[in-house]
Amino acid sequence: MFRKLLAIAAAVGLLISAGCLARADTNLKVGVSAGPYADILRYAADLAAKEGLKAKIVEFTDWTLPNEALNAGDIDLNNFQHVPYLNNQVETRGYDIVPLQKSIIVPFGLYSKKVTKLDDIKDGATTAIPNDPSNGARGLELLQQAGLIKLKDGAGMTATVKDIAENPKRLKIQELDAAQLPRALDGLDFSVVSLNYAVNAGLDPKKALILEDDHSKWGLVFAAKPKNKDNPAIVRFIEI
Repeated sequence: MFRKLLAIAAAVGLLISAGCLARADTNLKVGVSAGPYADILRYAADLAAKEGLKAKIVEFTDWTLPNEALNAGDIDLNNFQHVPYLNNQVETRGYDIVPLQKSIIVPFGLYSKKVTKLDDIKDGATTAIPNDPSNGARGLELLQQAGLIKLKDGAGMTATVKDIAENPKRLKIQELDAAQLPRALDGLDFSVVSLNYAVNAGLDPKKALILEDDHSKWGLVFAAKPKNKDNPAIVRFIEI
């Protein structure tokens, strides 16, 4: 009988260590930007519920809010950002947040209501990129990928408009809040837009002038407070 109890205890221990056993009263709050990211996490939450792991998906329409909520303890986990954005937020706002596992790649694209291909972009055209540092750099890299500008060597993930070495079409580049970029298209020739904002605005990614490829270094990560990085419920939700 004693050996049988030990065997049961060992089996339960294995399940817990693998993150496969969630307490019935576990109720994670997971922050995400509104749109397709949230749809993916809701699907994961449905799967988690079948294991007794409850996860409430909390949507935010402003990119600055999921980290603020996480740092304040209002949510347990978020999944909406890449590492450069997280690093910038930690540095500038003093957040006690760390990256966890990689998530998905959600490509930036160039969208336009006036042209249908890159070759149609005229000299002096107006465009826009996100005004936060990391995503501004990401937008500039996409303009470079499209052959529209060339950045200084080594500019990389910290590039700004001051790092543009060549601008043969003399593009006029505005810096706007990421959420405003789809709405600004009426007054621009084209713009950099993140996929979540593009989808929410009814833009078709298949009609983008160009999209980041599958090897983008700007993939999303899950993030949590350091004390929760090994939380079994969080580990299991990320696995799901």
